[in-house]
Amino acid sequence: MTHPYPHLFEPLDLGNTRLPNRMVMGSMHTLLEEMDDGFNKAGAFFAERARNGVALMVTGGVGPNQAGRLADDEHTLDRPEQVADHRLITQAVHQEGGKILMQILHPGRYGQHDKLVAPSAIRAPINKRVPRELPDEEVEQTIRDFVNCAELAQQAGYDGVEIMGSEGYLINQFLAPGTNQRTDQWGGNADNRMRLAIEIVSRTRAAVGADFILMYRISLLDLVEGGSNWEDTVTLAKRLEKAGVTLFNSGIGWHEARIPTIAHSVPAAAWSWVPAKLRPEISIPIIATNRINTPEQAEAVLANGDADLVSMARPFLADPAFLSKAENNQPAAINTCIGCNQACLDQIFRQQLCSCLVNPRACHETELDDSPSATSKKVAVVGGGPAGLSAALTAAERGHQVTLYEASGRLGGQFNMAAIIPGKSDYAHTVRYFSYQLEKQRVTINLNTAVTAAELQQQNFDEIVIATGVTPRVPALSLIHISEPTRPLYIS
Repeated sequence: MTHPYPHLFEPLDLGNTRLPNRMVMGSMHTLLEEMDDGFNKAGAFFAERARNGVALMVTGGVGPNQAGRLADDEHTLDRPEQVADHRLITQAVHQEGGKILMQILHPGRYGQHDKLVAPSAIRAPINKRVPRELPDEEVEQTIRDFVNCAELAQQAGYDGVEIMGSEGYLINQFLAPGTNQRTDQWGGNADNRMRLAIEIVSRTRAAVGADFILMYRISLLDLVEGGSNWEDTVTLAKRLEKAGVTLFNSGIGWHEARIPTIAHSVPAAAWSWVPAKLRPEISIPIIATNRINTPEQAEAVLANGDADLVSMARPFLADPAFLSKAENNQPAAINTCIGCNQACLDQIFRQQLCSCLVNPRACHETELDDSPSATSKKVAVVGGGPAGLSAALTAAERGHQVTLYEASGRLGGQFNMAAIIPGKSDYAHTVRYFSYQLEKQRVTINLNTAVTAAELQQQNFDEIVIATGVTPRVPALSLIHISEPTRPLYIS
């Protein structure tokens, strides 16, 4: 029998290692490492995805020095004593048979602190702070700091690093004429503007050896005025390949770009044509990314020859078992990312822990226990909107006997209305997912049934969850379920 996703599950030989499939979990800022016991929590987060077959994962961005922090309270890897913390992540992933890269990210003028630096003292339109221009000697030190960071990552057990050269961060700022107005060896003509990226890659490769994966996230489209042109991007890619890059990851758009790149209004796989355009110019693998949310979309990108691998980030927040479900030909069982950004990006921009609106267990793996309950209870859930669906499913998965009551004739609540809005059709995936899983768990569903508290009490339910008129908030759709928005009910 032919597998429905043959290209997605085709192994890939990178020379120094072999990947079992073509799926990459892209970098996401979660803020887990900044939490109490954060590296253990991050280890559990990545381990669950590795356990379900993701070929290669990338951490959130790690600063190579103090100026390279995203914010004052975010971590760097620039000292040997920090290595032990990172080993908690790599050991957890390797125990599950996975591979993980650490992303080295220097935000440059995007930094949310008072020590931010950039190629030129030009303020980013999304930052109130003006950066300090890096003098020549500090550019050299920054290169050494990138190399040192990669060496420490290697000591910590990472399988490689991803050097962040896109999305408008420091390296990207050096590449673009609009943000690099220097007249020394690091600015001016295209060759000079490329120098920082090439020096970081070549010196890092020399330091870590041939067997360490070196992925470079290259900005294929800046989507801002004063960005790099296509000819310079191709030249950069060829030079980086020669300098020692193992594979390229695609970057689309700076954070300040006014063109949406990952919002739910962006069509599926809308940007895969860009890595497809670069692919004939290089001889190493390239990864497609941005708004690829389903195994069908990933398979199409690979089958079309647009890329060698596919990267997904938020879909692995929504469902850590995404890939194992696809491998077992169970696409309907996947809790699909709806591109809402409410519990992931919105949380991070407020410096709060990342999670997921459709799976708030994401980044709470060590806190929310989904193991089977010691005793089976008779549970009523009133309300078939997202909160009620989540409550019913989690209770059923833990071994309880669940009856769901919904006053209307269909499940989904207000998500059904949201899915009608142009650009928000992905919301229907959530209803599909819960409907499939509730049937699989044999939850009794009573549609067109309005019940009173008195009627429920007469049926001798052990637990009653009222989920009507509730606006779910993270982590309301988690294992902690709600009878009122401020009163959590845990079905033990």
